[in-house]
Formats: sequence, C-alpha cells, structure tokens
Amino acid sequence: MMITEPAPEALAPRAAALFSAYRDGDRAKLGELVALLTPILWHTVRAQRVERDLAEDVLQTVWLALVRNADSIADPQAVLQWLIVSARRESWRVVRREDRVEPREIDPEETVTRDVDLPESVAVRHDTDFRLWRHVERLPERCQALLRVIAFADRPDYAVVAEALGMPVGSIGPTRGRCLAKLRLQLLNDPTWEN
Repeated sequence: MMITEPAPEALAPRAAALFSAYRDGDRAKLGELVALLTPILWHTVRAQRVERDLAEDVLQTVWLALVRNADSIADPQAVLQWLIVSARRESWRVVRREDRVEPREIDPEETVTRDVDLPESVAVRHDTDFRLWRHVERLPERCQALLRVIAFADRPDYAVVAEALGMPVGSIGPTRGRCLAKLRLQLLNDPTWEN
C-alpha cells in the first residue's frame, strides 16, 4: 500500500470560501460545506468516545448551531475551528449527560465511500477498507485518533488537528509519521494484504 500526500489545497480556506458564499446568500454552499467537513467532524466527535447514534445527533446539533450563529462568526477563516470546538464541546456535553459512554473502537464499516462504482469494485474496496481499519485498531490510541482525523481531510491543517485532538501542533507531523510507519509495518507483515 502506498500512502500519498494529500492534495495541496488546505481544508480551512476551502471551508472559509464555502461559508462566505453561504453567508452571502448562496444557500447551496452550505451543503458543500457539510459534505466537506462532516468526515473530520465525525471523527472528532467519535474521538471523544461518543456512540455512533449519539454522534449523529451531535453533528446535527453542531450544524444547526452554525446556521443559527452564522452571522456571529466575524472571520470566515475561523469557521473550521469554530465547528471543531463546537463539536468537541457538544460531545463532552452529551458524554456527561449520558454518563455511561464506554470506550469502543471505531467500526471499520463506518468508512466513507466517496465514489459510485460497480458492485464488485465496491465490495473489494469495502474489504480493503475493513482490513485496513482493523490494522488501525491495533495501533496505540493516540495513533488511532490522529489517523482517524487526518484520513478524511484533503490536506490536514495541523493547527486544527492539534485543537481537535488536544495535541501540540509541533507533535502532529512527527506523530503522524511514526503512526504511519507502524501501520505500514503491520500491513507488510500481513500476508493477506496486497501491496
């Protein structure tokens, strides 16, 4: 498996542009913003140990809060950070309310399928994703959380990732490298994994 660097366009500026267009009256841009940021927000919420059904509610609450408070966000560049902080806070509120959320591992079947393909292609991709996420689950918790967040961003914004995970910005890159090296080693040692 070859792990490639993400596309050059950063997530925060794309989110800011969509949010600005939405506030300027192009309501369709909200849908694009939701599609762009839901994966990273999903994994931010799940990293707080919120159960899947509750995580859906948390995300809905966060998106509704954005719609209600759109005019109060002075700088569109801050919308990504605003959403991540809101998602974390709402997650904490839900966890405190439930007062029984137990740690659980991410279900590999929760991976996002972005393309519509032939059924056999989908089946192969699903199997590959399932096996890949099983290997991710064997990594230390810190690696799991980091890889879940960066896996769904075109270009990870380290400041945002650091905020979402409560890690120092300077440790994101080196930690990411070590985690990917551990994952690569696991995959190389798995005789069923096709390189």
